[in-house]
Amino acid sequence: MEEIMLRKVSLSILTLALMLTVLFIPGQPAVAAKKQTELLVSAAASLKDSLDEIATVYEKAHPDIKLTFNYASSGTLQKQIEQGAPADLFFSAGKKQMDALVKQGFISERKTILTNSLVLVVPSDSKQKFTTVKELTSGGIKKVAVGQPESVPAGQYAKETLENRKVWDALQPKLVFAKDVRQVLTYVETGNVDAGFVYNTDALTSSKVKVALKVFPGVHTPIVYPAGVLSESKHSAEAKAFYTYLQSKEAGAVFKKYGFKLP
Repeated sequence: MEEIMLRKVSLSILTLALMLTVLFIPGQPAVAAKKQTELLVSAAASLKDSLDEIATVYEKAHPDIKLTFNYASSGTLQKQIEQGAPADLFFSAGKKQMDALVKQGFISERKTILTNSLVLVVPSDSKQKFTTVKELTSGGIKKVAVGQPESVPAGQYAKETLENRKVWDALQPKLVFAKDVRQVLTYVETGNVDAGFVYNTDALTSSKVKVALKVFPGVHTPIVYPAGVLSESKHSAEAKAFYTYLQSKEAGAVFKKYGFKLP
């Protein structure tokens, strides 16, 4: 009887040892972590700084959500979505790009979240001063950077401004086109151009440039930033939750910190 009891005890100890071995195998977590839902957000390049900060706060409050951003010009992002690139949300720097996707049925829900303003910037050590964009035609200005008007909303607004002031054609030899507004900023920062058109929010991010002229908003289409949920999102509920958060006071405070205005 005593021998049988010893065998049972030994078997129990062996079983426990095997269980502990399985639980503590290197690289094997004792408790499986809850799987995260990854949300893909296609957002205008000018939103990078503010959205990166918002993502940190949101992911901390929602550990089951992983936000992945695809930053580019709004026109480029529009084309990617039209061609089937995966995305759960689209945050545009222009109404035109959002309208096109809504018309085609790619966006199920949309709302204007922010507004911005257009400025002309020069390198921080530049002595150039402007009272009007017409002065860009002067001999002292050799190169002016703008976003591609067809795909970059800031470039579209710059073109509208220059056309309104009747200097677009005259400036053609001086224009340097960029893939997005952040590339325009880089061209000015590095001194590769004498001036460039960017959003006021972009100018605030860099100590290497200064605002030489604030563009009167009446000479171009209103600058608005609409966000929308993709109709084919694989995580519709989670996408709508983040979309709603972008409209919250907490997110609004971050956007205002980076110079955006709320509509």
